Amino acid sequence: MTPSEIQSIKQRFGIIGNAPSLNFAIQVAAQVAPTDMTVLITGESGSGKESFSKIIHALSPRKHGQFIAVNCGAIPEGTIDSELFGHEKGSFTGATEARKGYFEVTNGGTIFLDEIGEMPLGTQARLLRVLENGEFIRVGSSKVQKTDVRVVAATNVNLLNAVQEGRFREDLYYRLNTVPITVPPLRDRGDDIYLLFRKFATDFAERYRVKPITLSSDAVQELQRFRFPGNIRQLKNIAEQMSVLETEREVDNRRLRQYLPQDQSSNLPMLLGATADGTAPQGLSERDLLYKVLFDMRRDMTDLKRLVLEVAAGSARNGDAGQAQELVRQNSHLFTNLSVAPYDGGARLTARPAEPTEPFIISTQPTADYEEDDEVQRVEDITHETEEESLSLEAKEKEMIIKALKKHHNKRKYAAQDLGISERTLYRKLKQYDLE
Repeated sequence: MTPSEIQSIKQRFGIIGNAPSLNFAIQVAAQVAPTDMTVLITGESGSGKESFSKIIHALSPRKHGQFIAVNCGAIPEGTIDSELFGHEKGSFTGATEARKGYFEVTNGGTIFLDEIGEMPLGTQARLLRVLENGEFIRVGSSKVQKTDVRVVAATNVNLLNAVQEGRFREDLYYRLNTVPITVPPLRDRGDDIYLLFRKFATDFAERYRVKPITLSSDAVQELQRFRFPGNIRQLKNIAEQMSVLETEREVDNRRLRQYLPQDQSSNLPMLLGATADGTAPQGLSERDLLYKVLFDMRRDMTDLKRLVLEVAAGSARNGDAGQAQELVRQNSHLFTNLSVAPYDGGARLTARPAEPTEPFIISTQPTADYEEDDEVQRVEDITHETEEESLSLEAKEKEMIIKALKKHHNKRKYAAQDLGISERTLYRKLKQYDLE
């Protein structure tokens, strides 16, 4: 496919950018469009996956047929079968009349199933039958109906991981993934970031009848360094905010930073086992996960200190004071006071905890009746003594919430994203800790 043909597609569908990964995705979409092959579009939320489904439909022989986009994550589990495949009158409470589903309405056209990873397992089995045989059955009916629909699916989660966790059918995954298209995240598109910003700034200037926002050279560099976890959607929101709020139409990097969250990726706290969209796994609350992170961090630090002490004590026991001293020097940040000194043909290793107390001697000169198990036990005792600091979980949680609010200038929405919890949960915790 020639560069001019790719550029023509961009102009037709309003796609801005020249990143090689973006051009490749457009080329694959254009090549697969004339066929009836199923396509799976993957990419982060807000990266523009729906635009590629429209390219595939518009360049296909089905372009005169109907195109319907369905967000599988926005339809309740109890009604998604009815929405997709239709239902008969009286099939469930509230079904006062028969209704056609999307697969029946779009016969001869294209259906775009966004957030396919959120589809319930029962509905996945029905979808697989449509893809394999072009057959479906309305809810409450026993009559098999035929449909000729091309399916384009999209997801922002790793479906292979979902398959391994039992949340997605393996046979459906391989049936959908006939032709994969990967939409690159905004942070990987380089100069496209500023091109998109200029486009959005011009659009909002026309809408609000103001002069377009421009960026200084240092502000452009600042913008391109930002990770944009929300991708194009986030960039568009930032451009709109600046278009409305800025009195000076040229913005430098200092002013720009006020519109960019300080933490470029929403990974604080790190939720162990969280899903790709940052939500907690079923069965664990945000509070449980926060406690787990704190305990794991403390345990890892304790293990690290124990390992350093064991190795240093071994060197001291063998009379190698130089090696023990070097090890202590490299890891001095782990202890309040840790020292090694030659002693009577061997070496002495001492550790002092944070609280004022007598130093602990955990290794002296080598002796014939030395027992390694006693050495390890003494090391463990010292390690526990150096971990005397108090750890109030509620205090740590309150401290992290305060830090997140300060970081985002008391904007609860961004603070909640930063903490990896919902805005409603943050509001509840603000009341709980009297932080309002």
